[in-house]
Formats: sequence, structure tokens, C-alpha cells
Amino acid sequence: MDFYENNNAENPSKNQDSQPPVPPMEPKPKRSIISYVAVALLASILGSGITLMGVYMYLPEILQHRGITGIPAPNIVIEPQQDLTVYTAVAEKAMPSVVGITTVTLQRDLFLGTRRESGLGTGVIVDERGYILTNSHVVGDGNVEEVMVLFHDGSRQPAEVLWNEPTLDLAVIKVEGGSFVAAELGNSDDLKVGEIAVAIGNPLGLNFERTLTQGVISGLNRSITVGQGQTIENLIQTDASINPGNSGGPLLNAKGQVIGVNTAKVRTGEGLGFAIPINTAKPIVDQFIEKGEFTRVYLGIRGINVDAFKGATGAELQAEDGVYVVEIEADSAADRHDIRAGDVIVGIGGNRVETMGQLIRELYKYRPGDTTTVQIVRNERELDIEVSL
Repeated sequence: MDFYENNNAENPSKNQDSQPPVPPMEPKPKRSIISYVAVALLASILGSGITLMGVYMYLPEILQHRGITGIPAPNIVIEPQQDLTVYTAVAEKAMPSVVGITTVTLQRDLFLGTRRESGLGTGVIVDERGYILTNSHVVGDGNVEEVMVLFHDGSRQPAEVLWNEPTLDLAVIKVEGGSFVAAELGNSDDLKVGEIAVAIGNPLGLNFERTLTQGVISGLNRSITVGQGQTIENLIQTDASINPGNSGGPLLNAKGQVIGVNTAKVRTGEGLGFAIPINTAKPIVDQFIEKGEFTRVYLGIRGINVDAFKGATGAELQAEDGVYVVEIEADSAADRHDIRAGDVIVGIGGNRVETMGQLIRELYKYRPGDTTTVQIVRNERELDIEVSL
């Protein structure tokens, strides 16, 4: 072996025909750890587009070529998300119908006397003649000195409060003029949990006016207590962000239709917003649009929730829930049709009634002169009484 190697060394030309000279080898490039890191990062960034396994399939091809110092950029096409298109379309459709509402109310204080306080809320135009739907508390439950409406084009006009109902937390105000852009009203009875919900309003002041937030319908038929034992019922729950200033603004579906009026936010939790179903307000809005005014139907009773009556008096009643009739107004519908103090109203028009708020909401479905059936419990018996309202 030693002789063979020495012989070749001494005779460099020997066997040249059979074994051509081998060109000097270039140093093989080292596999940089940076290359591997870059590949891994690329895989994680692309996520669903190219999997990590897919990237490693290209490694042999990349590393077998000398002099390649980078990884070719993949051809990625980003498809537009359907949800983004929906939210943009809803905003374009609904924004012109959303207004800001500023108010000045007179507050009476035992020590400081009467003082003026300013407020801010949101409303939605429901008729081109200038009828605007908002919350009752936005307009001071009717105790307001000044109401000013701020429109989408930057103009502003004074408004008059035509109607409000604190129990429902709804109000209708009106500005003079015409050709306003009215929102399209949807059907809140058809809502399902999980549907898209979009809120528009003025959270935290006019610096953030007409802010759009999005979420889903989180729940239906919710009830919240808003102070002094008052409860607002049959509410829509949403996780769309609702903050002070959003009150009175519209809650919209994916078609840009108003399905609710934003009314409150639970301050102790996140993602808990509430809206009054638009179908609660429709009978009032329709009457304003049709007649230019609204006439409320009265049954003619003073009542209290059965559970509150039991708690206050300790009395036992046959009805588990409903409205205990405390007093009957003279010459009212209840008086004329023999509804008595001590009766418990448990239904109207075939719909169950468990609270005073539900009774008021049911009565708003009727017009003066309408006839319906009131279900009562009297002396352990359930009776149906035909009533002309």
C-alpha cells in the first residue's frame, strides 16, 4: 500500500488516461441554524396556508443547491373575509340614520337646589319626517329642558319629546323638517342566539361618535334590575361592546335592520350588553307614523308584582306570579268590566303575565277600542274577563 501511494506521488503522469485529475473541492457550505429558524418561523406565520410539514418537504431542494442564502417567498393569496364585508355593508346602510342626542335636564337637590345637568345618548331615525327612537332615560324620562339632535352630516337641530315610557325605557322625539334617512326595522321575534349583532352609538362622548362594535346575539328574554326595584324584561343580550353614550342607539342584524334599541350595560362584567327588542317599540312607532301621535291604552289599575306583595305583607296568594291589583280607577276599563282590587292578573290576550312590566308591555300592543281577554285569579279560581280597552 505504501509503495503504491509513493509511486503515484513520484510519477504524477502515471495512469492519467485512466484516472483524470480531480478538480479541487469547494468547501461545502455549512447548514446555518438561521435557515432552520427562518423556515420554522415562516411555517408558524403562514398557519393555515402552509403547514410545517409542507415547509420541510422543500428543505432538501433548498439545501442541495449551493449558494442559496434565503428562502423564496411563497405565493400567498388572502381571500376577503365574509364578515368584514357584512360589517362594512351594515355601517354604510345604517350610519346615516344614527343620530347623537345631547340634553340639558333640571336636577333638584335638597342642599344645592335646582341645577342644570347635561347628558348624551344616541337615537335612530325611524321615519323620514323626523321621528327618532331612543331611550326614555336619555331624555331624562321626559323631565328635560333641552334636546338637541346631531345628524350624520354634522348639522344639528332641536327636538321635542313626544312620548316616553320609563318602564320600557323607550322614547320618541321629533325634529322639524323632512327627507331624513330612516332606518329599516327588522323582526326581533325571529332572532336566534349566535346571529351577528352590530351596535352603533356614541360611547364615552362625542369624541367617539358613531362607533361601530360587533358581536353576536348572546341570549334572549333577559331581565335586568335598573334601580329602585324596577326591572326591564324581555331584553336581547349581546357581547357587542356597549358603553355610556350608546344608550338609545340601534342594535342591527347582518342585513342592517334595526332589531333592538341599546339600553344598558352590566358594569360588573365584560361583554354583557342589552337591547330592547324592536318589536316592543313597533306599535308605538307605527302609530306615530300613521297618525302623528300616540294614544296609550290603559286598563285602569294600580298593581304590584305578586312576589313583591308577598314579601311586603307576608300574605299567601294562590298565584305564584302575576300582578296583584291594589286599586281600581273609577270609570276605567277595569272598573267597567268588574276587575276588582285583590284580583291577580296572570294573563292578557292569551299571553302569560308575571310582572307589572310584562302587563304594560302587552298593553302597548293594543289601540283604543280594541277588545281582549284578561285572565285573573280570584278566590282560588281562574277567570277570563272580556275587556274593551
